[in-house]
Parts: sequence; structure tokens; C-alpha cells
Amino acid sequence: MAIDNRAAEIAEMIKAQAASMRAGDKLPAVRALSKSYGASPVTITQALTALSALGLVRAEPGRGTFVVKPEAPKEPDYAWQSSTLGRSRVEPGRVGRQGSHAVDDVQLSWGYLAPELQPFDELRTLGVRAAKSHRAWTMAPPMGLPELRRAFATGLNAEVEDMLIMPGGQQSLVFAMRTLADPGGTLITESPSYPGATIAAQAAGLSLAAVPADAQGIIPELLADALKRTNAKLIYLQPCYANPTGAILSPERRVEVLALAKRHGAFIIEDDWARNLSLDGAAPPPLFTQDPDGHVVSIATLSKPVAPGLRVGALAARGPAGERLRSARVADDICVPPLAQEISLGLLTSGAWPRHIKRLRAGLLERRDAMVAEIHESMPGARVVSVPTGGIHLWVRLPEGSSSTALTAAAQKLGVLIGDGKHYYVDEPPAPHIRLSYSAASIPQIQAGVRLISTLM
Repeated sequence: MAIDNRAAEIAEMIKAQAASMRAGDKLPAVRALSKSYGASPVTITQALTALSALGLVRAEPGRGTFVVKPEAPKEPDYAWQSSTLGRSRVEPGRVGRQGSHAVDDVQLSWGYLAPELQPFDELRTLGVRAAKSHRAWTMAPPMGLPELRRAFATGLNAEVEDMLIMPGGQQSLVFAMRTLADPGGTLITESPSYPGATIAAQAAGLSLAAVPADAQGIIPELLADALKRTNAKLIYLQPCYANPTGAILSPERRVEVLALAKRHGAFIIEDDWARNLSLDGAAPPPLFTQDPDGHVVSIATLSKPVAPGLRVGALAARGPAGERLRSARVADDICVPPLAQEISLGLLTSGAWPRHIKRLRAGLLERRDAMVAEIHESMPGARVVSVPTGGIHLWVRLPEGSSSTALTAAAQKLGVLIGDGKHYYVDEPPAPHIRLSYSAASIPQIQAGVRLISTLM
């Protein structure tokens, strides 16, 4: 019921009066309220009617109007969900801290670029231009824009038909694992490795088997044992600047790993996230280029070398596996947003791309060297396992007996975010490590953050 402004004002005053009374107390009569508030009986009646509709008072004909104290809302009961949901696939402890940090925290555990390293001016220009095109607002083909598929195919020795445009690298991992293996199967991963791959496998309902890796990548002899023991049909690898160690799979091991995949009829999911993040020398060619028989499914992304909000990547696969992946794509969504595809296409096919990569390499190289120098200067007893020639992370071995978890928690309390080394292992870690990222902080922040960490060791 609509009431006028005066009646609404009186209703608020009577509501305040009722709040000081107990449930069941009788309000003064209409005549008395009219006198108290200087309003007509009609206005008082309108106000009481409005409060009655809200359940704050109760009118009883012949007796008067009484205060009602609404019961406190019952807490929702979600207990039923626990039995209905069953066991959670993804371990909550392995999920990152995205969104849980303060704006002014020093971010030394963020796998993306600092704002000043992102090509904002180019993206803004490309975005305005793309938004003017009708293609940006029309349905794109489910497999992606043909020109963008061709751009991603460059350097892969892949056909346009082998390419599938995806909404970023993480979604590509989950999608590939879920599509290429049945729930209950096993994924073999190098160890240590990217935690996002672990939770992707868990989300796909896969078991995990870890195979140790060293400075030259996954160890083939141990991979052979794991393939034989588990009968796994999926292997997850980062052959180029692995997260967190920065390791590159050596030429000899590339041949051995491909031979093992062929012998066991297994797929290799190549996470090629860091291809455009080389610092010293050129990155090795994608493993996909050495595989004519369709064992390698390669994933690329623009979120890492460009901007975290540009959720555009590509998945390359040959043969029936490629057909299955492309057919299954429409089950997730109809297409990657065309506007993001148009911006990506404009960047990759213009002079802005090589200019950005050149600036990015210089900025990352400067930050990497500053972080390595500060660790050597400020963190005695800790050591960088290997200075990477690309990527954005340093893998730091802590002194024996250190707790990476305690150090990570203590640093976060003081506003410095670092990566707990335990999160990069499927099994128990053989030694305490932390991962420090040099891409998301300025050099002064890197230096100050490392110095603070040193005071906690």
C-alpha cells in the first residue's frame, strides 16, 4: 500500500517507539498517537497499517495495536549438502590466494605481469578499433576466428585446422584433461610443477602420479617406471621455462620422452605458457613440432605475456584427439568472446607485438637480475636453485630445517606474498623451497620484499 510522505515519517517514529518496547506491549491508541505526533488520525492509521504489513505491529479489533518482535532469522542449514556433494575433487589448500591480498601487498607470488610491463597503450588502441567492428559483437566460430587460429599456428608446424581458440591457459588444461581421459584415470606430472595443473587434474577426476624433474626437465627413466606402473595415458609437462624451477627439457630428453609416449600410447599435454618470456637466448621449439603422430597436445596463452585479463589462448592437437577436442568445445561455451579475439589478433599480427616482447624481455631481465642479487645479498643460507633463462619465477632452496609454510604465512602477515614450496609437489617435498616471482613487482618492491623475508628466516 502506498502512503504519503507524512505517514511514512510517522511510521518511522512509531517504529522507533516500538523498538524500545517488549513484544506484546500495547501501543497507545490512535487518538493518543495523533496527539503525540501532531498528525491526523487518518495519517496515524496509515502509518500503523504500513507497520502491520511489515510485521512490526499487530492490530486486534476492539483491543488495540500490539508490538511484534520478529524472530531472529534462522541460520541456514547446509548440512544436507555435505552428503549430497560427496568428496571434493579439488583440494582447497592447493587453490591460490587470488583476491585474498591487500592492494598494497608486495606481490612476489603472482604469475602475471606488473601493470607497467603490460602493453596498455597498444591494447587500448586495439580495443577501440576492434569495438568498432561488427565482428566484435557477432557470434564467432566455436573453434575461433580463422585468422587468430592461423596466428597461433605460426611456429608450431601446425595447420589452422589443428588449432582451437580457448579462454586462457587454465581453462585449456582442465578441458584437455577432462576430454582426453576418463575420470579415474591417472595423470603423470613432473615434480615440482605448476599447482594449477594439479587442481585441473583433480577437477577432471584424475589421480596424480609425480615423477621427479631436475635442471634438464623430467627424468626419462623414472617416467618410464611411472608409465609402466600406472598405465597412465596423460603426461603433463612444461618443456620450456617450467614453473616453478625455470628448467628446460633438454634435447636428449625430449627425444626420450616422445619415444616413451609413443611406446605407451600416451598423450603429452605441453603447457607452453612461457614461450614468449625468454630472457637469455631463444626459447627451444615447442615439443609439438617434434611430434608427427599426435602424441603432443600443446597449450599457449596470452594471459601471461600480455595481461591477465586477456583470457585468450590456443590448444593445438592433431588426429582424432584434435577432432574430439574441437567437438567437445561447444559443451563448455559457444565461443571465446569475439572482442577479446579481435584484440588478440590485432596484437599478434601488428608491429606492436615484437615491440612489446622486446620491452618485456628488458623489463623482466632487469627484475630477475635484481632479485637474484638481492637474494645472494640478503638471504644467507638460501640459494637460487638455478637462474632461469626465461619465465618469471625463481625457485629458492631454504636452509635445512626451515618451514616454507611458516615463512610464507609470516611474510604474508607483513604484506609480502611468496609461494609456499609445498604447493608445487603432489607428494611430500624433499626439501624446503619457496617460489619468488619477479614479474609483478617493481625493483624497489623486489628488493624490499626479499630483505623482509630474510628477517623472518
